[in-house]
Amino acid sequence: MNSTRMSLKFHPKYLLLIVVVVATLFPIYWMAIMALQRSEDLFKNVSLWPSSITFEHMISIFTTENYLLPLFNSFIITAASLTIVMVCGLASAYVLARRSFSIAYNKSLLIWILLVRVLPPITFALPLYILMNELGLLNTKIPIILAHILVNLPLVIWFMLAFFASVPNEIEESARVDGASEFKIYYKVILPLVMPGIAAVTILSFMASWNEYLYSVIFIQSPSDFTIPLKLATLNSEQELTEWGKVASGGMISMLPVLIIAMFMQKHLMNGLTAGAVKE
Repeated sequence: MNSTRMSLKFHPKYLLLIVVVVATLFPIYWMAIMALQRSEDLFKNVSLWPSSITFEHMISIFTTENYLLPLFNSFIITAASLTIVMVCGLASAYVLARRSFSIAYNKSLLIWILLVRVLPPITFALPLYILMNELGLLNTKIPIILAHILVNLPLVIWFMLAFFASVPNEIEESARVDGASEFKIYYKVILPLVMPGIAAVTILSFMASWNEYLYSVIFIQSPSDFTIPLKLATLNSEQELTEWGKVASGGMISMLPVLIIAMFMQKHLMNGLTAGAVKE
């Protein structure tokens, strides 16, 4: 009986957990309510429960606003920049973590890499704009892809340094004894062991690139090249009023790729760093 009473006892930590969950999910819930209500009800009756249910906003952003094109543009830019960032970032982090350099050179290199991430993104906007203008690339997706690479590459390198450094050296030595090449050690042995870190930094880099707005405003000059954040920012009516229903619907749809990536990477995030790597 006492054990049953103890199990039913409400702990304050559960209350804190409920508060955190509600505070986290409420903006998403409120956005869903705005997306499912009629336009006239959004300004007439503010309520936690929708007074009307309609899919007119969801349909309208595809039929009248051509929302598929920004989705496609965002996907191309995010996929291209993420691929380059992960390939170059993982290789750079592995070399910096597993190969010895002079102490002064190694520290200064890491500081310069971190400096790119610490500085405000607007710092690089003018140099990139001048460079892309000189090369005649302003009307393409290349400037935005390069800007996303510039922002996310230091994140990947610094995030993965600790993961690569935590892998026991004996694993690499054992692979070398078995005759594995350096690339095979990196690709077949080390990368699977740091998959939890790769999953986490992939999600962070994907979100940063998918939701990036500043460089889109600066470099995109044609509506046909609009990304999702830029398209949502321009959803205004003829009366210069923001179409909140369309914005909320676009926001709900733009969340789906992030949720899919997070669910796909979830199993890797739960794995141990080197679980089962070393046989006893």
